[in-house]
Amino acid sequence: MIQKRIAQWAVMAIAVPVAAAGARRLSHTLEARRGPSGATRLLTKGADLMRPQKAKRRRFF
Repeated sequence: MIQKRIAQWAVMAIAVPVAAAGARRLSHTLEARRGPSGATRLLTKGADLMRPQKAKRRRFF
């Protein structure tokens, strides 16, 4: 049972960010070669859903 939890954690901690980075890189490469398209927008949106680039920080001062 604990091995299943460790496997789930490994997927969430390693595989998902790697997949998001791969989708983002593929999107940028395709856009550079062929220009913007629906497929590149879909890849970018998917990567953003899996792992956003950067969270916006609030400035209080």
